[in-house]
Amino acid sequence: MAWSYNNAKFAVCTVDRVVLLYDEHGERRDKFSTKPADAKYGRKSYMVKGMAFSPDSTKIAIGQTDNIIYVYKIGEEWGDKKVICNKFIQTSAVTCLLWPAENIIVFGLAEGKVRLANAKTNKSSTIYGTDSFVGKLVTHPCPPYALTWASSSIVAAGCDKKIIAYGKEGHVIQTFDYSRDPLEKEFTTAVTSPGGQSVVIGSYDRLRVLNWSPRRSAWEEAKPKEIAHLYTITALAWKRDGSRLCAGTLCGGVEQFDCCLRRSIYKNRFEMTYVGPSQVIVKNLSTGTRVVLKSHYGYEIDEVKILGKERYLVAHTSDTLLVGDLNSNKLSEVAWQGSGGNEKFFFDNENVCMIFNAGELTLVEYGSNEILGSVRTEFMNPHLISVRINERRQRGMEENKRLAYLIDIKTIAAVDLVGGYNIGTISHDSKIDWLELNETGHKLLFRDKKMRVRWETGMPRVRGVSWACPGAGKVGVTALIWCLLLDTCHEGIQLLSPRCFNPLDTAQHRSTPTALGPLVTF
Repeated sequence: MAWSYNNAKFAVCTVDRVVLLYDEHGERRDKFSTKPADAKYGRKSYMVKGMAFSPDSTKIAIGQTDNIIYVYKIGEEWGDKKVICNKFIQTSAVTCLLWPAENIIVFGLAEGKVRLANAKTNKSSTIYGTDSFVGKLVTHPCPPYALTWASSSIVAAGCDKKIIAYGKEGHVIQTFDYSRDPLEKEFTTAVTSPGGQSVVIGSYDRLRVLNWSPRRSAWEEAKPKEIAHLYTITALAWKRDGSRLCAGTLCGGVEQFDCCLRRSIYKNRFEMTYVGPSQVIVKNLSTGTRVVLKSHYGYEIDEVKILGKERYLVAHTSDTLLVGDLNSNKLSEVAWQGSGGNEKFFFDNENVCMIFNAGELTLVEYGSNEILGSVRTEFMNPHLISVRINERRQRGMEENKRLAYLIDIKTIAAVDLVGGYNIGTISHDSKIDWLELNETGHKLLFRDKKMRVRWETGMPRVRGVSWACPGAGKVGVTALIWCLLLDTCHEGIQLLSPRCFNPLDTAQHRSTPTALGPLVTF
């Protein structure tokens, strides 16, 4: 069994070598038959030992015991024609198979090799080889039919009715012994949750659950799930967002379980499903869109908040801070020491989250797991801070990330966030109440309390820029300043009151701009 990367498709291969395709709700929507490597041996000459979806969820790779891997193109929609787009002939039976990246399929062979197949070039190569069926890490007391790799250990179980967790070096971490339980049967299969925090082991009429406790650094046993007449569980597959677990049985049935530690409704707009200690699914109830918030370090996620006009996620763990943009699905996790929840978050910039705490401003770019920059300032106001993140590409410059902020009420500092150095400071003779960088971060416009707007250069010249600064005291009023073809624009423009310059009058671009009228109302 296998779940697709987009969580929309679930594939089950039966003993008849037929692949059944289901939607996420468990309704069968499609099917197709696999084929042998050589038709003369018939359809019963092989078994399917591995199955995996491509990262774009439009293909399925099937590993078979008749020394071949087929890649089927199933399309994006239900009912699309199924065609074989790749086949990789091997020298021995395929025993397992994964598809971790685009065009890259990793699989194991019965002769002890780990190989890589490239779906783009239709070629395969060996990346690891041994002289036996397996390489040795540790000797388990019995054949480990249930075997899975969790985030911190390897969990193995078999016919001796014992579950043993091994460390990465092969030493025993924990043992769960059920050999004295007369109702327990041998363990047949195991699976790890996508977050690596939970392990489920299947046996006869029963699913046992182990949860990793970061605080205790140990596995804890949860209450087992017992289902009468389910019989032997032969396969397990966990949905990639962690919300559901599917169990296949010896009798041909597939059971689907809802995996949830707790579930809550946030402001009647969002559903929070905690599928593990370190993973939360946030669902917008009005649109149906979902975002999976996950701690990459395995830390337990505390309360999740949705701020900034219900667009941005904020959550804390013991050692990290998680922020994300629901619209772009860009999530970040950065190292963060507990501050008692006294941080103030500002979401005026779509590319970066501004966090103010105890006189320090921290910038976190959405989609990046590193802090973009930190500066000391006491003036935390969106109108007194300007951040530009790759808003307009420039020739010869791959990354352009700059910040302008107030050191004190009359001094502006500019910082290059890529290089981590100060570009310079600008001192003024009056209190500054608004500032903004242009798209490239090479020009700065600011206004003081006397309603004077000043244009600062001294950085490389650019072409094509516009700003809007807040009006003085009236809601919905802004002063709009346009400057095009700045190669000939005068430096140090000062206006006694905000005015609007016509961007379409090319004659103004070659001389000092002329005021055309009062404030523009939008």
